[in-house]
Amino acid sequence: MSQVKETIEVDVPVRTAYNQWTQFETFPLFMEGVQRVEQIDEALTHWVTKFGGVDREFDAEITEQIPDERIAWVTVGGEVEQSGVVTFHPIDATHTEVTLRMDFDPDGLAENIADRFGFVDRQVTGDLARFKKFIEERGTESGAWRGEV
Repeated sequence: MSQVKETIEVDVPVRTAYNQWTQFETFPLFMEGVQRVEQIDEALTHWVTKFGGVDREFDAEITEQIPDERIAWVTVGGEVEQSGVVTFHPIDATHTEVTLRMDFDPDGLAENIADRFGFVDRQVTGDLARFKKFIEERGTESGAWRGEV
């Protein structure tokens, strides 16, 4: 199992950052390699990704969701083994620290090489930077889900 952990500061209130992160279907707009995310129900999402020429489809179950604090997930019933949590910490009224931690099991030669050479870390860093740009340019979230899991 490998792990990646990255943090970024975004110039929006914690509620805005959290609300945008609950809009999983917008992830392809700022996550490289994510082609589609479909929200199946409150706790289940379906992902279509392509990294390094490898296509994957999998489901992820939200195991914990606390508004303005955290969203945790684990993949279910597929070939992708991954779990993670994204946390939101208010720095002040208009700035938020977003931390993404992900545990994953690289599968196959290409994924193991990519992991070994830090590709996954750079990918997550880039995705968070694109999220920062996306939410700061908008200034507001595109939607919100305030429920708890």
